[in-house]
Amino acid sequence: MDAVVIGNGESRRAINLNQLKNHFTLIGCNALHRDITVDHLICCDRRMADEATTNLNTVDTLIYVREDWHHYFRKIRKNKNIRIVPDLPYTGEHKQDQPEHWGSGGYAILLAASLGIKNIYILGFDLYPYRNKVNNIYKGTQHYAKQEAGPVDYSYWVYQISKIFKYFPNTNFFIVNDAEWQIPREWQNKNVSLKNISDFSLHYK
Repeated sequence: MDAVVIGNGESRRAINLNQLKNHFTLIGCNALHRDITVDHLICCDRRMADEATTNLNTVDTLIYVREDWHHYFRKIRKNKNIRIVPDLPYTGEHKQDQPEHWGSGGYAILLAASLGIKNIYILGFDLYPYRNKVNNIYKGTQHYAKQEAGPVDYSYWVYQISKIFKYFPNTNFFIVNDAEWQIPREWQNKNVSLKNISDFSLHYK
């Protein structure tokens, strides 16, 4: 089964997430559990993991945390759904190459690729600001930036996700977004393409 990795960028408002069920393996990030039950959920931040593990939507969801928090959630909180985020497929000398500087989005795409899924659709990874503000569908809610917060530096995301594309050359990655959305130069590989979000909607109906 193909996978959809769901980020929390504003563009995904155009998609009815519930209609993705039974068509794809669903892999999400952080507070996505508030809106839909997914198969796999990445929560690098402990606060996000705390929230996710207390939501009934995650009863059947595997939740991935950093290794530092695995013992706490698995042994002390006795949550059998807890897993450790996947190992990086490479080593590097830069700050953005270190596992502790990877976020939930990068790990979510890495997990999908590590599961051996051939076709991976990447939804809600907008990167760029939304109306010159932070681009996140959950802004203004618990554990997230305020509505009026400025945009986030997305350079680490671009760099880290480009590594995944490189180290999984036999996997097809489809960035689902508006037709005008610009794929970063670092992502312009033969196994990466842009999928118009309206065409994607027709794909799974």
